[in-house]
Amino acid sequence: MEKFEVLRKSPLFDMLSPAELEAASEMSRPRKFAAGEVVFEEGELGDSLFVIAAGEVEALRSNDAGEPRVIGSFVPPEFFGEMSLIDKEVRSATVRARTDCVLLQLTAENFAALRKHNRDGFTFIVMNIARVLSSRLRETNVRLAARL
Repeated sequence: MEKFEVLRKSPLFDMLSPAELEAASEMSRPRKFAAGEVVFEEGELGDSLFVIAAGEVEALRSNDAGEPRVIGSFVPPEFFGEMSLIDKEVRSATVRARTDCVLLQLTAENFAALRKHNRDGFTFIVMNIARVLSSRLRETNVRLAARL
């Protein structure tokens, strides 16, 4: 797996220069998860996000009865876990591997280093997170409206 190529294809890194992508790929840490394995739990403190290199993950949220419900899924080259980096709150959902998968993990510390050394690239990353969050919110709005 070529980390640079994985990140280059991810919407998180749209508009970054090759040098900025290389810096991010050097910082990223590959993590392997078996099908069914939990990446992180709802309610945990979050300090990183993940870019999917291979496989598929699903997000689950507990309903009022405490039963986990699948609320979404992600495949390469999507990313997840960004909300805790933005708002410094606990994880809003559990994410587990639907299949065997490889994820590239980037921590809050990594993003602080990118901000310090690659201001333009960091700005693009923040814009890309906002763009993806907005798209996800629009999709949620459509699903909610269909239930009314």
